[in-house]
Amino acid sequence: MGRDEHNKPRGRNFLAQTPKNQKTDGRDVEFSNEFADHEDKEAQARSQQADKRAKRK
Repeated sequence: MGRDEHNKPRGRNFLAQTPKNQKTDGRDVEFSNEFADHEDKEAQARSQQADKRAKRK
């Protein structure tokens, strides 16, 4: 157990660390294929494969 497990103030609203309107889906919108190296392309392919696996479940 952590130190503050039992000492939570009641009746107070806490804000999230990152507001929902500032969260992104994790995709880089400024990605450019002309500047991508081999590792970037491999990472993109792995990401697409992972997305396909996640959608199947």
